[in-house]
Amino acid sequence: MSFRETIFALASGRGRAGVAVVRLSGPGARTSLEKLTGKSAPNPRVATLRSLYRSIDKSIIDQSLVLFFPAPHSFTGEDVAELHLHGGPAVLTALFEELSGIEGLRPALPGEFTRRAFEHGKMDLTEAEGLGDLINAETEAQARQALRQMQGELGRLYEAWRTELITALAHLEADIDFPDEDLPGGVAAAIAPKVSILKAAIQNHLADGHRGEKIREGLDVVILGRPNVGKSSLLNALARRDAAIVSEQEGTTRDIIEVPMDLAGFPVTIADTAGLRDSGDVIEREGVRRARARAERADIRLVMTTADAPDLPKEFADLLRPGDYHLVNKIDMPGVNLSESPVQNRLWLSVKTGEGLDEFLKRLEQDVTARLDLSGAPALTRVRHRQSLEECAAALVRFEAAPEPELAAEDIRLAVRALGRITGRVDVEDILDVIFGDFCIGK
Repeated sequence: MSFRETIFALASGRGRAGVAVVRLSGPGARTSLEKLTGKSAPNPRVATLRSLYRSIDKSIIDQSLVLFFPAPHSFTGEDVAELHLHGGPAVLTALFEELSGIEGLRPALPGEFTRRAFEHGKMDLTEAEGLGDLINAETEAQARQALRQMQGELGRLYEAWRTELITALAHLEADIDFPDEDLPGGVAAAIAPKVSILKAAIQNHLADGHRGEKIREGLDVVILGRPNVGKSSLLNALARRDAAIVSEQEGTTRDIIEVPMDLAGFPVTIADTAGLRDSGDVIEREGVRRARARAERADIRLVMTTADAPDLPKEFADLLRPGDYHLVNKIDMPGVNLSESPVQNRLWLSVKTGEGLDEFLKRLEQDVTARLDLSGAPALTRVRHRQSLEECAAALVRFEAAPEPELAAEDIRLAVRALGRITGRVDVEDILDVIFGDFCIGK
């Protein structure tokens, strides 16, 4: 990617607004700002009120607060100018027409400001991903996780592991490549315990139940049961709107109906499914098949029965797993005596009257909060993180069984590269620095 061009774009939200922010980044940011204002650029990082002029007739486009951030002390690491002007469509259209007419300027591509920040070392890939997640966050938990990642917590963890491996690799390669030098004895043997500890830390990090990914994408909760047990009514009650059609006619729900929710600050997708039963209707059978498939991959299953037949039917009792919920609905039915059926792990409720619903929702919120706990070490948030960490851990397992030092060194090198791909830092100069720094080879 070439950075000779100066890019510009709207940095605030689209549509009418009291204030809009337009950002310029690149070698022409200062001169473009001076052309627009007819004055020298203001002092760095000092908001200054200036008029913006059209070049063709010197008429005023708008009055704006302008700021200038000289390289490298800016978001992108380049010269950056920001224009804080009124957010009306006509004002922005006139400004963009003016900017497009300045030689060397062009509209920014999606994500190009952040790409330039990464290329100039202002952030690593995990921080850039965190910024994107923060912009798109819809729940408090998503925002908190994204902010931690954007501030570098995840990148620092991976970089610390990578640094440890680089040191181990440097020592091992020094032992291999410089056998005649006066190096400490047993270098290779001393590396193994440290690598083993690091491997265990990475494996433990991977065994997180996909916590970070589920915070980004949402925990998957599916409602299951026979027709007319109240699945769609429960979905509507949780969503607080009529998301699903409720009818006395069996088989009303044919396909999966999904409703995204904010539950205790965490993203959750609740799915209503077709009633589980044998049916001669081809479409309904497909709905049952999809319901079972969705249940297999769900994080939490809410299996519903009714108070007049509370036990789980044998044909889908296998769907309930540890940590799932067995909800017995319609306790408002005549003749129901809850004291006669004290079965463990059942929650009795009436979606119609609301009885027991608050208790269930409270337990579900506590469960979701515990599953997606944000305390402790930062969680990996993307499939690419997991794939690279799995490659790294596999390489360290091979290292422990390597029959020759050269093969062991190659496995650590592969582990280093796998970690480097996560943060975007992959080079060999660090290894050379440690070799010559730690052992003073060539003095």
